[in-house]
Amino acid sequence: MLKALKFTQLLPTEKFKNNSAFGGNTYVDTLGLSAILFLFDLGTTDVIVGSGGTSLPPFIEECDTTGGSYTAVDDAELAAVLAANGDSKLRGIFIDLTKTHKRYMQVNAPTAGNATGANLSILAIGFPSDQMPGSAADMGLAELIEV
Repeated sequence: MLKALKFTQLLPTEKFKNNSAFGGNTYVDTLGLSAILFLFDLGTTDVIVGSGGTSLPPFIEECDTTGGSYTAVDDAELAAVLAANGDSKLRGIFIDLTKTHKRYMQVNAPTAGNATGANLSILAIGFPSDQMPGSAADMGLAELIEV
């Protein structure tokens, strides 16, 4: 099964502080996939992490081209910002690509608040049609948003 999955590192593990976006955030090409799981691995943190700042929860956006204007995917956001006390938890956003979606996807500007910092890594796991994942608990996740 692992050979059939597509793994893309969207955000290499990074510690950042002073109200700044994490560098190195990139997109994933979903061509040939029927589903994708965006996996947020939040390590030690002293700050809130959100998308484009600290007031919006991290969310997924999509585009037809790699360099075009990305728009938010409906309902593809975590329930809340990643809290300053949310250390060492995995969270996921699962998107069923058999519904209408654009080819390229990314996490909107992951940003840490102003304090000591946050360790964050984001990985995308793409699934072909015959390798769909199970439940949040089966995946070892603290939170799973399904779209």
